Amino acid sequence: MALVDVNIKVPMEMAVYLKPSGQVAELERNALLLYPYILRQIISHGRAAEILGIRKNELIDIYDKLGFSYLDLTMNDLDAELEAYRKVKAKGEMV
Repeated sequence: MALVDVNIKVPMEMAVYLKPSGQVAELERNALLLYPYILRQIISHGRAAEILGIRKNELIDIYDKLGFSYLDLTMNDLDAELEAYRKVKAKGEMV
């Protein structure tokens, strides 16, 4: 993966936090920089992972550890999805 230096303007007090202390911290920082584009559906998780040089499931794990869920369903949504699945499955078993 080719790397490039990019200059950005940030508050002075923030600069110390943008200097990662290792590969993991650098990967997390770069993943976080891509997250708004995933959130706005400009790029997918798969494309972001490709940009970062990792697998999609690794990126999803990074976001999960940082508190960003891959699935944005509420428990009520999940319950509704499961109930719909059970109904479809039950109809298939009756045939």
